[in-house]
Amino acid sequence: MKIVINRCWGGFAISKEAAQFMAERGNATAKAELENGGQWYGFGYTEDSDGYKRTDPDLVAAVEALGEKANGELALLVVVEIPDGIEWTLEEYDGQEHIAEKHRTW
Repeated sequence: MKIVINRCWGGFAISKEAAQFMAERGNATAKAELENGGQWYGFGYTEDSDGYKRTDPDLVAAVEALGEKANGELALLVVVEIPDGIEWTLEEYDGQEHIAEKHRTW
């Protein structure tokens, strides 16, 4: 499974060029975001019900095809690949992210 994460301090955000790339592929979230002009830090700033799912094939394709041009302000986006079937969670500290396998914590 491929997942897009941010590898630097700041936060997840895609560029307008990445949003356009995704919109051209028919991505409804990207189309809507282009219509409203994006967020303060760039497009796709949040990861919630209104944001981009990090496993979205259009998002993965945009980051792989555009490279650094996919980065929003204060972002360094990369695609990480984990084995299929793994229950995972996105861990973040000051915008820098990594993927961790879900497990119990007390």
